[in-house]
Amino acid sequence: MIDAGLLEEILTSLLIVVGASFALVGSWGLVRLPTLMERLHGPTKATTLGLGGILLGSIAYFQLTQDVWSAQELLVSIFLFITAPISANMIAKVHLHGVRLKDAETIASPAGRPPQSPGKGDWATYEAPHRDTPVATSED
Repeated sequence: MIDAGLLEEILTSLLIVVGASFALVGSWGLVRLPTLMERLHGPTKATTLGLGGILLGSIAYFQLTQDVWSAQELLVSIFLFITAPISANMIAKVHLHGVRLKDAETIASPAGRPPQSPGKGDWATYEAPHRDTPVATSED
């Protein structure tokens, strides 16, 4: 029969190793991918999952070995899973504005170049109103 303490250590270790593996892959992607838009995926996806796995391992350790619920790790995980996509979205918007205004350097990458001509894959929040667009008034 497997000792309960050994099972607790195996579960905690497994969660921490899986989380660390995700964090390593995300960090590697951040360093190795060529453009900013491709680099966003490393920290916002893999590293977020990695930190979530490590925090789950911490929660499991304290609950299984000391019978203590640790709300701090849970709050950090929730905060991270909420803020990482929002910050990645803001970084992507700033980068796309820079590319459209020709301020940002664009290099060829496996994903290809962003569209430069109006009307072909425009970014909807950046496109200026057309000349014949009716103006909304308060009487409408």
